[in-house]
Amino acid sequence: MLFVAAAIGGALNSVAGGGSFVAFPALLFAGVPPIPANATNTIALWPASVASAFAYRREIRDVKREIVPMGVASLAGGLLGSLLLLRTSPHTFVLLIPFLLLFASTLFTFGGRIAKKLTRGARAPLPAAVAAQLAISVYGGYFGGGIGIMMLAVMTLLGMTHIHQMNGMKNILGALINGVAVVAFVVAGAVQWGPGVFMVAGGILGGYAGAAIARRVNPKHVRRLVMAIAWSMTAYFFAKTYTAGS
Repeated sequence: MLFVAAAIGGALNSVAGGGSFVAFPALLFAGVPPIPANATNTIALWPASVASAFAYRREIRDVKREIVPMGVASLAGGLLGSLLLLRTSPHTFVLLIPFLLLFASTLFTFGGRIAKKLTRGARAPLPAAVAAQLAISVYGGYFGGGIGIMMLAVMTLLGMTHIHQMNGMKNILGALINGVAVVAFVVAGAVQWGPGVFMVAGGILGGYAGAAIARRVNPKHVRRLVMAIAWSMTAYFFAKTYTAGS
């Protein structure tokens, strides 16, 4: 189950984002405690981001000016967010899970429309985009659900329009955010390697295969599927956390 969940999550991340809506709940359903589940989810989907970025290597040759400062912001924010997670008590994180999923689901569903209204066709300066990427990366290191659509919104602010180029850059930045978080989680001993090994294998398969077929698939159809999963998981965890025993 975890191998398949990670493969689906990796494929979704490469096409439209939202892989954590599948992989993270799968770990919880398998009995992994919440904070180790979040850490294991990060390490499971990180190789998928790397594989997807490699598959998009031709499309990202023209964004070298933007990718260096955005990459530095991703590393700094990802490290800060992961350290914040490790300092959060398990009980507090359990109570936060439904709200984190709600926030991520809302961003995934409405993030593109909000970005269009905020920009109104204007192009943001690179320092403003870097600051936005830093904030996204902190959230990404802490939880990460929905960061794909948030990063695509930032790229829209920069005036980028080529969807495959944007997906390639998104996957590189996501790999940096999750990569530095992986280091922090491994050093802290927060990863459960038993389920993690299966999920890493599934994530790599799904990430590379998803990027390879992304050019043939309409992202709108994938987004609708992810939104259905995201809102279903949000409703389930709200009911499980706040109505259990009532």
